Amino acid sequence: MADTLIVIPTYNEKDNVEKLVEEIFKYAPRVEALIVDDNSPDGTGNIADRIASIDKRVSVIHRMSDKGRGASGAEGFKAALKRENISYIMEMDADFSHDPKYIPNFLKEITRNDIVIGSRFIKESEDTERNILRRLFSKVVNFLIRNYLGLDIRDCSSGYRCFKREAMACLELDLLMSKGPAIIEEILYIAHLKKYRIKEIPIAFKNRYKNKTKLNLIKLFRAGIDILSFKKKHLNLEAYCYEKK
Repeated sequence: MADTLIVIPTYNEKDNVEKLVEEIFKYAPRVEALIVDDNSPDGTGNIADRIASIDKRVSVIHRMSDKGRGASGAEGFKAALKRENISYIMEMDADFSHDPKYIPNFLKEITRNDIVIGSRFIKESEDTERNILRRLFSKVVNFLIRNYLGLDIRDCSSGYRCFKREAMACLELDLLMSKGPAIIEEILYIAHLKKYRIKEIPIAFKNRYKNKTKLNLIKLFRAGIDILSFKKKHLNLEAYCYEKK
């Protein structure tokens, strides 16, 4: 039985989701995948159901309300914690910006850490497909987030991550306030307050395979407001809440 579950939030990823699942199992055939679909109007959920009907390693959650990247991720994490066989919980985007070939690297490093992050901004990593302005913007934003939250992490906004089950269980998921992309920084900040062992590994970040990015200025602005807000909310969280091994 698999001990790793990969949570994949989706919205309008009909052109990517089937190929992504194939690639995941190509590099990590013994994991399970949970597709969390936000009622995609393009039929992504139907494709996910068809995949799950063929492959028992795949399951699907259909979300009809409270939509958003943050809420989808949190619901996937809670579902993962209900599975007693799962020791490690990963998350990745469905658009191929996160290459499945790195999954074995995550699973190797997570045995010695609480969280492993696929990073664009450490030695041997790559972020070459985007233009220089977008790369510069990402670096500046990460610099500001890193300093505001007091994190010793180069890529604070990477959504390609792996969690030890015990660490995920202590992340106070019911207290998360971010509904959108800021959930990535919020979870990282809580992990920092709890003094978790966090390791960054290099990845080659790619532009999404098909369709356009779902980020826009409004979502980025809301993410910024969330980051400003959750720091104050979580400051008094207790530190490490399970025995280190």
